[in-house]
Parts: sequence; structure tokens; C-alpha cells
Amino acid sequence: MVKSVEELLGLAEALVTAKGGNPLSYIQKVILTEALLETKKTYDQIAEENGYSPSYLKNGVAPHLWQLLSDVVGEKVTKATCRCLLERELETQTIPKIFPELVFTQPIILESPEGQVPLNSIFYIERSSSELICYQEIQHQGTLLRIKAPRKMGKTSLMARILDYAQQQNYHPVRLSLHLASSLVFNSTEKFLRWFCANVTQQLGLESKIDEFWDEDVGALVSSSLYFQGYLLEEIQQPIVLALDEVNQLFEYPSLARDVLALLRSWHEETRDISNWQKLRFVIVYSTDIYIPLDTNKSPFNVGLGIDLHPFNLDQVQTLSRRYGLNLTEQELKELTEFVGGFPYLVRLAFDHCVRRNIPLPELLEQANTDTGIYSDHLHEQLWLLQQDPDLVTTYQQIIATTHPIKIEQVKAFKLKSMGLIHINGNQVIPSCELYRQYFQECFREILY
Repeated sequence: MVKSVEELLGLAEALVTAKGGNPLSYIQKVILTEALLETKKTYDQIAEENGYSPSYLKNGVAPHLWQLLSDVVGEKVTKATCRCLLERELETQTIPKIFPELVFTQPIILESPEGQVPLNSIFYIERSSSELICYQEIQHQGTLLRIKAPRKMGKTSLMARILDYAQQQNYHPVRLSLHLASSLVFNSTEKFLRWFCANVTQQLGLESKIDEFWDEDVGALVSSSLYFQGYLLEEIQQPIVLALDEVNQLFEYPSLARDVLALLRSWHEETRDISNWQKLRFVIVYSTDIYIPLDTNKSPFNVGLGIDLHPFNLDQVQTLSRRYGLNLTEQELKELTEFVGGFPYLVRLAFDHCVRRNIPLPELLEQANTDTGIYSDHLHEQLWLLQQDPDLVTTYQQIIATTHPIKIEQVKAFKLKSMGLIHINGNQVIPSCELYRQYFQECFREILY
């Protein structure tokens, strides 16, 4: 008996999740659906229709999907054989019911636009070939990936996908978010590195032996290096992918930053020659260019591979709107993109409100720059962050008071860029989007006018 695509798709996901895997992602379901329908669509066609890079599908998503299904079926699954093998599997399965909630044709389930985009979310939009480049790079010995972008641009979501891919390769992913560290951790190099080593040890599932390797006479930098080389990297056989999120927080502590960043650079250098260190690979995530003096030979920011995440372009905004089930005109999409500067979070927030509250996009944007509009919470947060540094407030007032690019002090430019408030072009800056210009002009109206 011929089985429906929905049944076979549901079976595939049920088998994968039963083995402890994540639910199939949006694009994995698209590829599998097209293969089950036997539409003969190429990966290039699927990529174009769904807003993905063709090379990302051909070299990343598709091979991983077929390997995933091969593992759960126990036989090599390909685009050509998947229907036959899944139909056979469905006949022999004792699963009493294929989970209907896993079927691709299910209604859109909204997610909060806040925070990291879930791994299996249909609302994650790839940035050209960035993901594929990262996946390929993390497989190489001695890798150091540097991911840079302002707040709420998708850095952490990309980092999570790199770590998930690393885990699929049987590597050991370790994730350290500096914004989760207490303020006391930043009081000294020793406190920070003990916190650092303790977190890595715990995530690797090992017993802590920090005190056995710590020696005040040789100092925290040498002690932590000996701990990694003599214990952690000795115990772990597969590569460790160490991801450090919000590294820019170190910049507020220049002395600590110089020590820690020089240490990371030295560990990266060790991966070239010493076998144990060759197991260590880095992903460094930060919001802005470094603005403290660093010796060129002791900086991790001029080695490895840099990935800059940019705002969404019009095509990416259109792709996201379709995934929300919206049918917007090209003019509406263009106006939104220009108004919010293509910032992924701001675009998602608009689409989420359109669907959740059934309000037309033009109506939402009418009040979007006010204290009661859809962006009010985000704008209040940006204002609060800005007000923590009175000099930045004064500088930003100057930026939004003119329609022309202006030149400002470099450190201030980097800090404002990390918040997503400006774009830097050469030595000059402009507001990053019309939303920020309009809102902050109103906030500072008494001073400006």
C-alpha cells in the first residue's frame, strides 16, 4: 500500500527523535518532502525557492540528512531511495502512531523572537554561505573562528548551530557565555581563569582537578595552560570545540583582557605543534572591534577566520515573511527593511506581531517609533544601555542631529556599533536605521531643539 508523504515524513522524524536526535529542521523537511514527492527538483531549485545557499544544501544539509536517516534505518539512504526505504520501514515498525505534530504540513507555531533561535526553528535564516563556511572550518585542526556582529544580530544562534554540527561530528562542544559570569569573576586574572577552567571541566563531564594543577608561584596563566594540556586534553580523545560568547565584555577590564586574550592566542599557537593542543578548536563571539591596546602577536583577533554577520537584505526579509505565512507586497517589505535597517530581531518582532495579533504591517509601523509601539521594550532597553555612559549619550545626540555622516572618537564608535545603533563607514558614522534615528530624536528633543 502506497503511503502518504505526511506519514513517511512523520515516521522519519519519529525515528530520528526516538534515537535521541533533534527534530528535523525546516530545510531538512523541505528536502525530504521533495524527495518523497519525487518532484525531481534539484538542490539548486530547492535552495532558490527557500532562500538558502545551494552549496549549503548540497554540501551541508543534504549529506547530513541522508546520513541521519541511514543511521536510524540501518541502510544507506539517498535522495533516490528514501521513499522506498521509509515505506518498507513503516510496514515493519511497531510504533502505534506516527506523531501528527511532527508532520511538515502542520500550522505555523510561533516562537518568541527573543534570544537564541531554536535549532529546529523555521524562522532561522541562513546568511549566504556563512553557516557552511563555519561547518567546514570547524572540522580543521587548529581552527579559530571569530564571529562579530552587533547585539541581536544572530551571533549566538549561529554559534549554537556550529556547536550542534560539532556534536554531530562526535566532537565535544563547550559553551561559555561571559555575560553569565558574576562580576566577581572579573576582579582578577586568577578568579577568571579558575571560573573558566571549572566551567570547561564540568561541561566535559570530568572531575575537577584544578587545585592539583594550580601553582601560585608560576601564576594563573601557566597553571591554566598546564591544566588544559596535562588533564583536560589528556582525558578527552575527540576534538573540543570551545565557544566563547560575548568576549567583548572583557574589554571593560583592560588588564584582565590582555592576559586572557594573550592566553587564548598562545593556546591557538600551540595547536600547530603539540598533539594534545591539536584537539582544541575555538569559536570566539563578540559584538565590536577591540578597543583596548593589544600586542599584535598576543591578539586572537588577527588570526583564524573572521565571520561578520550583516543585517538581512530584502530577499532574506521576504523569505522570513513567507515562513510566517505572510503575503506582503514588495513595497511593504522594502519599507520595513529600510525602517529597521534589516536587523533580524526587529524584522522578526514585526512579523510576529502581524501574525499573533492579526494586524497589517503598515498599521504596526505607524506607531513603531513610539513608547507604546511594537518596539517599545527594545527601544527602552537601548536607551537604558546608552544612558549608562553619559559621553555616549552626548555623542549619539550629535549623530542623530544631522543627516550627514560625521566623525567621532573610535572607542565611542565601537561601543555604539556593538549596540547596533550606528553603521561605521571608514572614519565616519551614521544611525543604523530610521527607527533609532526617529525614536532618539524624540527622546532628546529638549536638548537638540
